[in-house]
Amino acid sequence: MSKIVSFQTVIEYVEALSTEEQDLLLELISKRRIEQRRKEIATNAAQTLKAITTGTAKHGTLEELRADLLSEE
Repeated sequence: MSKIVSFQTVIEYVEALSTEEQDLLLELISKRRIEQRRKEIATNAAQTLKAITTGTAKHGTLEELRADLLSEE
């Protein structure tokens, strides 16, 4: 079970690390965020391809798509 730690506590933990450890942590976080974003993009692409193959994808000119979006609000 994970313990919830306040953001300020995390900052204090990070500040207690050496400069090298802080750099490594930043690199690790950056790589994990990139991988997470790649997964989100892949999921969106799969959903888009599915919508295209099932014929449920919306298409048209920019003006038509904009009008459609504005009419949904």
